[in-house]
Amino acid sequence: MKTGIFNQNRIKEVARETADWEENSYSCQQRLKDKYETLSGFKVKPLYTPDDVAGLDYLRDLGYPGKGPFIRGVHPTMYRGRTWTHRQLAGFGPPEETNKRYKFLLQQGATGINGVFDYPTLRGYSSDDPDVYADVGRGGVAIDTIGDMRTLFDDIPIDKVSVSLVTCQPICNISVQSMYFANALDRGIPLANLAGTSQNDFLMETATTIAPGVLPPRASFKISCDAIEFCTKYAPQWNPISFAGYNYREAGCTAPQEIAFVIAHALACAEDMLARGLKIDNFSKRLSFFLSAHNDFFEEIAKYRAARRVYYHVMKKRYHPQDPRSLMFRFHVQTAGVALTAQQPLNNIARSAYHALAAVLGGAQSVHVDAYDEALCTPTELSSVTALRTQQILRNETGVTNTIDPLGGSYYLESLTNSMEAEVLRILDDIDRIGGLVKAVEKGWIHGEIAAAAYKYQLDVESGAMPIVGVNCYQIEDEVLPIELFSSPETVKVQTRKLKKIKKTRNAGAVAKSLDAIAGCCERNKNLMKLMVGEVKNFLTEGEISRTLKRVYGVWEPPLF
Repeated sequence: MKTGIFNQNRIKEVARETADWEENSYSCQQRLKDKYETLSGFKVKPLYTPDDVAGLDYLRDLGYPGKGPFIRGVHPTMYRGRTWTHRQLAGFGPPEETNKRYKFLLQQGATGINGVFDYPTLRGYSSDDPDVYADVGRGGVAIDTIGDMRTLFDDIPIDKVSVSLVTCQPICNISVQSMYFANALDRGIPLANLAGTSQNDFLMETATTIAPGVLPPRASFKISCDAIEFCTKYAPQWNPISFAGYNYREAGCTAPQEIAFVIAHALACAEDMLARGLKIDNFSKRLSFFLSAHNDFFEEIAKYRAARRVYYHVMKKRYHPQDPRSLMFRFHVQTAGVALTAQQPLNNIARSAYHALAAVLGGAQSVHVDAYDEALCTPTELSSVTALRTQQILRNETGVTNTIDPLGGSYYLESLTNSMEAEVLRILDDIDRIGGLVKAVEKGWIHGEIAAAAYKYQLDVESGAMPIVGVNCYQIEDEVLPIELFSSPETVKVQTRKLKKIKKTRNAGAVAKSLDAIAGCCERNKNLMKLMVGEVKNFLTEGEISRTLKRVYGVWEPPLF
């Protein structure tokens, strides 16, 4: 009699031999009894054997790359056929400066653009708003009008280069993505020729990076879904949403929470799109995911593999799509910024390299490697190239792309993948019982889950239970930084000067008419992006669009704990 791919009698024999080894054959008995666990709290045994995966059925549970449940990869040949996209994050100061950085990274071998925007842009403010002067051009590039978008991508072949717009919050995405699309049309590039991704995640606006006066969750979610519907109809190569598990993880959640939250979000979007009359295969193959690669090497690999299997089974059971691509969990990975340290910053090169290795062994479709100075400043040109070279060394020198899913079948990894899957499904059940993800946000449940996990993580760091080299162990007293810090270019004056000129020269009547049209579209519950792509050509500012949305939808005060 067999169970899974293993003979039951042999499994029993292995179990007996393992018990004998634990009892008699290991000299350090106390070390066997010590408690080890992953970063997310999964217990780790001292040794794994076939007994730990006795029920594994290869065809049912693993299968083959490019076939369901896709646990071994979403493409048949994976990196032997096509490497992951080297998509390095870039953005700072005025758009003129970031345009130079984009071109530099492309010249150095980057195969995609990952554009990040400054805090005012992400939160719906214009650069001339006195409340945001200190943040203009910091943490990303400042975008105020379509004029800035034209400058940002000047002389970059956006019909040939895949572009990721890190427009986290829908209040930002609806304007910035509309400007990007409008700029493409002005350049004579059909939307159908554009390839890329928008982050566009309402949890970012309502649960993680919350700014004063955010849109209510349901309104934010609706605007996010407008972009999905628009891109499905008019920009079929564009991924209109990237569920930002990375940012949930940076806020403090665990690995299984990260996966459960992004899948719950995908399910919520699917329900909304179906209610709008779209069919599952129209849009679901363009839903994409953005995940973290944190410190626990094997847990991260297990996380990616479990995510593919859970997504495959949940989507298949609920929606019965006919296109296999609708069941694929495709994802971009960024190495964990929260794991980088300001102390001994060159150590971050090693950290990010291990993170990237986990992403590749886990089957990522694109990767961003954090620069070693990101805990201190915007990356310099040197640190950006070093991060890009980390990816190129990983791809060209290590041999990890020679075979597909090389860790598949590991007793430990398969057991950990099963544990991860079970915990993800448990959290999904909790969210279903609440009434779905939007209600879980409105009730503050998501906030509470993330806060509790973040608090435990911080306690472990402060107590030393979680060793962080250079922070709570192996410190250097009176450390002198061995690196040059990035100096942000002048941005407030540059952008304010532009806005002053634009407001004098644009057609004020057309602007007023456009803002009225936006308000009316919201009030009638129509698709906002369909309207916005045309209206932003009148040089509407980010702040004007945001204030109009807030006037119609109101603002929301998140629950406090």
